[in-house]
Amino acid sequence: MFTHMKDLQFEAKPDGPDAAFARRLQEVLGGKWGEMTVANQYLFQGWNCRLPGKYKDLLLDVGTEEMGHVEMIATMITRLLENAPLSLEEAAEENPMVGAIYGGSNPAHFIHGGGGALAVDSAGVPWNGNFITASGNLMADFHLNVTAEAQGRLQVARLFNMTDDPGVKQMLRFLLARDTMHQNMWMAAIEQLKEDGLEEMPVPDAFPDSPEFTEEFSYTYLDFSPGRDAAEGRWASGPTPDGKGEFRYDSSPRAHAPEPVLAPGDPRLYGTNPGMAGKVANTVKSKLT
Repeated sequence: MFTHMKDLQFEAKPDGPDAAFARRLQEVLGGKWGEMTVANQYLFQGWNCRLPGKYKDLLLDVGTEEMGHVEMIATMITRLLENAPLSLEEAAEENPMVGAIYGGSNPAHFIHGGGGALAVDSAGVPWNGNFITASGNLMADFHLNVTAEAQGRLQVARLFNMTDDPGVKQMLRFLLARDTMHQNMWMAAIEQLKEDGLEEMPVPDAFPDSPEFTEEFSYTYLDFSPGRDAAEGRWASGPTPDGKGEFRYDSSPRAHAPEPVLAPGDPRLYGTNPGMAGKVANTVKSKLT
């Protein structure tokens, strides 16, 4: 299933052990924007998709591909840990620089993983299913997928400049190329949803908005900062991207309700409330007299 990725995976071998970079590489495996997140996100979006055909296929295809990327990065992490020093003394014997690199390794790679990858980020925080979103609304999910690919590509690009290993760089270049495709693909999918008349912005398009609130609030930019710099932005004037209105700029937003005043709290909850003030004053007065 992952033939093209496995071929590249076997070619992209690191020059030697680098436990410190293995730790950094964990971010794009088990971090918030890592491959474990996008793989599961796309698969759950696909499994939950109620539209048979191209959209469901798209989500399941890309989710399956991303599982291949999970395997690829996990394998690279394991290779970077091969023959890595297990103690500072062992590291220092080989080279003082190796000793310094040893200090940046993650002990859990050896203690928990036996020299293999873990389902954690670069700080050792476990991967969490809360990182994924599968809302059932394809427009909302596709926009998030663009963000996920953008954040993922950004992190891989940063990692690219943190290593000089040609084998590692080869793998990272492949991931960067696929993230390029996926960003473009999700943006194309957003346009396809519009062309097919399935969903528009803002999400959810089908919600019956109130004309009264739409007129006053849906397209008005509220400026709460000093100066009028924000008025120069595309968001402050002209047609809105959804094609349904015109942006307006309000330099002096007004309150639409009085300042809130809360009633005294339930005394059984022992919160500090206005009723306490009189009691405190009476207690002090009685002690003085």
